[in-house]
Amino acid sequence: MSQTATTPRIDPITLEVVRNRLAVIADEMEEILLRSSYSPIVKEGLDASAALFTIGGETLAQSVAIPIHLGTLVPAVRRIIAEFPLDQMHPDDAYAMNDPYDGGTHLPDVIMVVPIFAGNRVVALSTTLTHHQEMGGKTAGSVPTDATEIFQEGIIIPPLKFIDRGAPNETLHRLWARNLRIPDVVFGDLRAQVAACRAGGRRVQALVSDLGVDSSLSLFDALLNNAERLTRARIAEIPDGTYTFTDYLDNDGVELDRRLQITATVTIAGDRFKVDFTGTSSQARGPVNAVPSSTLSAVYYCVKAVTDPEIPNNVGCYRAIDVVLPVGSLVNPIRPAPVNARTATVKRITDAIFGALHQALPGRLPAAPSGELLVMSISGIDPRTGQRFITSELGTGGMGARPGKDGIDVIETDATNCMNLPAESIEVDFPIRINHWRLRTDSGGAGQWRGGLGFVKSFEAIGTELELSYRGERHSTAPWGVEGGHDGDNGRARIWRADGQVETVNSKQIVHLQPGERLEVELAGGAGYGDPLKRDRDRIRDDLKDRKISTEAARELYGFEG
Repeated sequence: MSQTATTPRIDPITLEVVRNRLAVIADEMEEILLRSSYSPIVKEGLDASAALFTIGGETLAQSVAIPIHLGTLVPAVRRIIAEFPLDQMHPDDAYAMNDPYDGGTHLPDVIMVVPIFAGNRVVALSTTLTHHQEMGGKTAGSVPTDATEIFQEGIIIPPLKFIDRGAPNETLHRLWARNLRIPDVVFGDLRAQVAACRAGGRRVQALVSDLGVDSSLSLFDALLNNAERLTRARIAEIPDGTYTFTDYLDNDGVELDRRLQITATVTIAGDRFKVDFTGTSSQARGPVNAVPSSTLSAVYYCVKAVTDPEIPNNVGCYRAIDVVLPVGSLVNPIRPAPVNARTATVKRITDAIFGALHQALPGRLPAAPSGELLVMSISGIDPRTGQRFITSELGTGGMGARPGKDGIDVIETDATNCMNLPAESIEVDFPIRINHWRLRTDSGGAGQWRGGLGFVKSFEAIGTELELSYRGERHSTAPWGVEGGHDGDNGRARIWRADGQVETVNSKQIVHLQPGERLEVELAGGAGYGDPLKRDRDRIRDDLKDRKISTEAARELYGFEG
């Protein structure tokens, strides 16, 4: 497979071998990241990603991980290259940042970048992004639902050297650790990021050694160009036209009676794909704002989903995309707007884009999914140790029904791809009891093809007070059905107090539980596809046996009498 620097010819077999080798390297980095991290949100929830970048700051390969990180890393890596030019980098350097207004997403997401050298020359960059269990701020977990400016959300790290020629940047490390409630956990995860980056670097160095530096760089460019060509070809297959759709967020966590609008206008013109967010609500007082890197990640995911999953996952896929982001809007806020709950907005952006694309591609796309990833931070003092703990819940609802298939129950969809945290993991490590965790009957929208179900899960405080940052969605808005399919059921949450009182929880709220008190969350279901009266009778019988629908729903929604 070796080539010399004087043989620039690139054959397709070599290109495909290199493409797959890079993808495997990115996936190995991801595996190291997940297996080496300390925090449950990474090792159980899988909220982390790994990628390789070209020396121009373009995504070369990305692990099969979190789509929301697709576009996020691009501006961050370019910002680090601008601050630390390639000719000033050294072997064993590592660079870190988390500032959302300088290329990041929200403060818990830390981007780590390590240069990859061949001799004295940087030939690529290895990167990781991890959602850390906390970054300081006004609430443990750094996701305060009532934040009104980013300074309340935690410590802000601009692009800085985390490791300088193999030696830790002690000034940064000491400052950073002093602002954390659980520094050992956070720095354990940061070290895992560096380890994953360095492992990827060694693999890329071996690849470059096989091919030669100039041949490798030519192949990298060819991979990006090939992905661009293939993506443009698939976009050109979508009917030209302009398609608009609007969806809504419940509120911003501060102004609880203000519903927020996200309008996406998709224009297909030949092989170009444009999304214009004009008409979207102005930026929110609360923390649901999405900086451009987050908004772009949703757009990139949607384009990837409607083109071809086999196209190499690199920056070439995005070159045919134009995005209009009104300044001062929910999708392009002005500093210092808070942003910690931007996941809810990213998910609604994907709903709005797919809603528009339903008009262009009828019969191809699913109904709306639950539209929420319940990212809930839980903290307290462990009575067994007397130490502060912070953990998370990553709750998933139902997938929207698909043309010809039911939606999948309790699964992450679209721009997020996290996993529920196992009850066993939570109960073993923390003073929390999961009293029950079950599928939520009737939560999936009725249809010829039924929406996937959300879940019901009960959290009880054991021997200590718990503080929970509940960041839900779809409490007052619903996942929308398609072709006569019904909407999915709304999400909701309630608290059972020690005195027997039951309280309703807003979709975004800081909650405190005393020992013995319980929070029960109900995740939204996916929407239905097609007329429910056309549903196969045997499927209805199976749903009844599995308690996915009630006898009342079978009779009233499906016209089924048994």
